[in-house]
Amino acid sequence: MRRWIVFITFYILVDIYAFQALKTLSKSRTLHIIYWVVSALVLGNLIYQIYINMSRVGGLTPYTNQAIGYFLVFFVPKLFILFFVFGEDIIRTPQAIYSFFTEGKSTEGAHFPSRRKFVSRLALAVAAIPFSALLYGMYKGKYNFKVLKYTLEFDDLPEAFNGYQITQISDVHSGSFDNAEKIRYGVDLVNQQKSDVIFFTGDLVNNRADEMDPWIDIFKTLEAKDGKFSVLGNHDYGDYVQWESEEAKSQNMEKLKDVHKQIGFDLLLNNHRKLTKNDKEIALIGVENWGAGGFKKAGDLKSASAGIHKNEFKILLSHDPSHWETEVKGHEDHYHLTLSGHTHGMQFGIEIPGWIKWSPVKWRYKHWAGIYEEAGRFINVNRGFGFLAYPGRVGIWPEISVITLKKRVQATHI
Repeated sequence: MRRWIVFITFYILVDIYAFQALKTLSKSRTLHIIYWVVSALVLGNLIYQIYINMSRVGGLTPYTNQAIGYFLVFFVPKLFILFFVFGEDIIRTPQAIYSFFTEGKSTEGAHFPSRRKFVSRLALAVAAIPFSALLYGMYKGKYNFKVLKYTLEFDDLPEAFNGYQITQISDVHSGSFDNAEKIRYGVDLVNQQKSDVIFFTGDLVNNRADEMDPWIDIFKTLEAKDGKFSVLGNHDYGDYVQWESEEAKSQNMEKLKDVHKQIGFDLLLNNHRKLTKNDKEIALIGVENWGAGGFKKAGDLKSASAGIHKNEFKILLSHDPSHWETEVKGHEDHYHLTLSGHTHGMQFGIEIPGWIKWSPVKWRYKHWAGIYEEAGRFINVNRGFGFLAYPGRVGIWPEISVITLKKRVQATHI
């Protein structure tokens, strides 16, 4: 409750300050009332959905996601307005102090200079950018699926796998979905890639296995001739909701494993498989979630890789990219390619190929989206298929990764 009081107080103070720009440009009482009514409804809906209505058993639902989304749509632009209005006050305050001492307390001219309409117009114009972007992200961006294609070369890739194509998806978060047609479109887009194999790198649900029930029939249509393989993510364990008993939590995990089976996923739980082509093999290793910081560390790379030769070509499925940074890339065994997800690219950022790639999540994760390489070891961090909390995406679109493995051609010297 104390945190909510602090949060609400901050919200109101920002609201009051942002209102100054509107009041400077318009004296319409009706417009002023609309501003405060909308602001109250947005805050009230957020409090109701998260503090009052959200069940510790059910966790985040599409309704709580929507409440968070609308809050961000209307609150974030006010922070931009605050920047301009407060900046103007930094200039107005010394002017008022100077006027007070030079013109005297009784002089009518000693007062705060009035706000300039130009500054308020500029503040509202700038605020319209995040307002429009966040609103677009909720209604269009969250299903704006992108196919990102990469070609990776390796010296020791078995010749039989030269040109082998992988499709990776991650972070479905089915408990947030609200549009079957768009999800079907995304799954069809995966199938259109006609890859040899499909890998799913965790977070099928937000919290509970039954979140996936409406979507199983769609995801079971995924097709790849060499199979579909999966691992668990941190949300799949049900650790973020309260269960009536440990038995209920355990039953939920068993149901989730069955969901993977119904979809056709071969779920790897700290074990491995061999992909075979023309009598040649590459090792596919799947670990349970292992994340730095406070995240679950159930992944056991040693057990998962037991029996695999250290020089064998290896693909590792590990949900959290911090596992690669902490344990994998410097391992004495050579893990050629790691496939991760988890970060979602924060669902917000700016990406212009060849020019800029930025998201606030970079301050938390060194490897947060796309391909990274160190000492001949690669990781792809998938930006995620779904979304969580904020029901949208801005600049960081839902991703289907398509990776083609190539054997590097050795240069010949004459």
